[in-house]
Amino acid sequence: MAKDPLAEAGFYFDELNKLRVLEPEVSQSTAELKEECKEFVDKIGQFQKIVGGLMELVDELAKEAETEKMKAIGARNLLKSVAKQREAQQQQLQALITEKKMQLERYRIECEALSKVESEQNEFIDQFILQK
Repeated sequence: MAKDPLAEAGFYFDELNKLRVLEPEVSQSTAELKEECKEFVDKIGQFQKIVGGLMELVDELAKEAETEKMKAIGARNLLKSVAKQREAQQQQLQALITEKKMQLERYRIECEALSKVESEQNEFIDQFILQK
């Protein structure tokens, strides 16, 4: 079989009988590669959109988590504050109870002293009346 003199010179005819510099197989492979690259670029674009949406969702969830974390910290601090306030109030009430007990003891002693004085005065009155 005789070789085509144009093919030996690097010129080829395609299916539309147009003169080409590339071999038909190389031209077809190039077209297929071009199509595959286009599909790949499209898929990469879709992937980037999906990843972008995912990143936005993750950022939103991170913000919500941070907000909840701050709320929890605030609630914990509030509970600590309330606990300290209750402890201080308990100490104040304990001091008041101690003070009132001391006052009660003073009043009891005063009452005993006054009862003794009353008893002495009643005795004096009784002796005075009996002497008359």
